[in-house]
Order: sequence, then structure tokens, then C-alpha cells
Amino acid sequence: MGIMKIADALAKADEAGLDLVRISPNAVPPVCKIMDYGKFCFEQIKKQKEAKKNQKVVDIKEIQLSVKIDTHDFETKKNHALRFLKGGDKVKVSIRFRGREMAHTDLGVEVINRFLEGCSEIGVVEKPAKVEGRNAIAFLAPKPENKKA
Repeated sequence: MGIMKIADALAKADEAGLDLVRISPNAVPPVCKIMDYGKFCFEQIKKQKEAKKNQKVVDIKEIQLSVKIDTHDFETKKNHALRFLKGGDKVKVSIRFRGREMAHTDLGVEVINRFLEGCSEIGVVEKPAKVEGRNAIAFLAPKPENKKA
């Protein structure tokens, strides 16, 4: 409708039985629209709910290993991680070094790398094994074609 005075715009909105709503008040001159404000608010809330419904919350599940882990325990933990990845969750693999294990952090990194290789068919290494203080940590994410919709 172009640039007009506030009184004229309010009169046109009142004539149409609608509201005069400021779309961008910081613009020069301010941009306004003649519309049903209640319906506009309802549609905004509806859009927000729809966007929230389509979001997938990704959880991070943690698997704790040890340097001296046995093969059966290793396989059990690997199966848990595979189940988490199939469910669309990320997996944090960690080893906590205790006492003299700090002198052999390379063994812990080898265990994590073996674990990551075992999960490579379903997961992708998001962050490789890295020693940080007394812990070694790596992250796995599900492959895009394995994510559950």
C-alpha cells in the first residue's frame, strides 16, 4: 500500500476489521501489515511445534573400557555400542588409566582403536582416540544411512 500515516493505516485496518501489526519496527519507515493478529500468533505457535516435532535429539551414550579388558567383555561392550549406533545415538568410548597404567597409555589407545574398527561397519569415527590426562576418549557417530528416522 506504500508509505502512509499511522492514522490512515489504522483507519484502513479498522475498516477491514483486522489489526495493524508492526513487522519490522526498526526499519525506516517502520513496516506494518494489516492482518488478523490472533490467527498470526496461532500460526507462529503451530510452526514452532511442527519444527520441534521434526527434531531428533541425539543422545551420547558412554562405553567405558579398561586396558586389561578380556575378549568376551570387549565383544559385549562392542555389541552395546552397535545397538546404540543403530538407535541413532552417538557413542563416547573412554578408558580411565589407574596407577601404573599411566605408563602404558599406548595400550589403552590400541584397545580403543580396536573397538573403533569393530564398530566401523555401523559407525563413523567422529573424533579419534586421544589421551587427555588420565583418560583416553574417542567418539563414534552412526553412519548417515543407518540413522533411524
